Amino acid sequence: MLRVTEVFLSLQGETSRAGLPTVFVRLTGCPLRCRWCDTPYSFHGGEAVPLPLLLARVADYGVPTVCVTGGEPLAQKHSLALLAALCDAGHSVSLETSGALDIAGVDPRVSRIVDIKPPGSGEADRNHWENLTHLTAHDEIKFVLASRADYDWARDVLRDERLDRICPVLFSPVQGELAPEDLAEWILQDRLPVRMQVQLHKILWGSAPGR
Repeated sequence: MLRVTEVFLSLQGETSRAGLPTVFVRLTGCPLRCRWCDTPYSFHGGEAVPLPLLLARVADYGVPTVCVTGGEPLAQKHSLALLAALCDAGHSVSLETSGALDIAGVDPRVSRIVDIKPPGSGEADRNHWENLTHLTAHDEIKFVLASRADYDWARDVLRDERLDRICPVLFSPVQGELAPEDLAEWILQDRLPVRMQVQLHKILWGSAPGR
């Protein structure tokens, strides 16, 4: 049984899969409270759904690409079984995780999108740095940045840990706090080996839940 906030079809708005029609499975609950979280409605409530029924809901959309997100999906013990079952069903699966919980048990067929929280998030002390040892070229690392101070911190982590040698690295601005053009200029000035991204779904549909 999993606690689910919503299942919906949209375009992936982030990562290297941006633009792809994707079924999103948003699980309920998160142990973090990032200052700029845009899905606080997923912290509580939700619906208890048996795994077979959840797989059927996903299959009904007829789309091969699936993203399991939250909240923090790994906070639910049955999320690992869900991820493996989605892969078994033939889906191309990604996991969006806060980076605060251990990813070692995630099925290796899943593309793990792992956040590294900067100081501006208020949750930088929750980063589970051991996760870096489990990442492969199949995965991605994401920094969401709200200020020049966040950017400088992320740049230093990128260089010190040589993150770009592990997997693709994504830098994103917090909407309404850091101008995308500023982040773009800093990345170019420092010649960083990262991909800048903005949230496509917010450009298209604003902040409406379920999109």
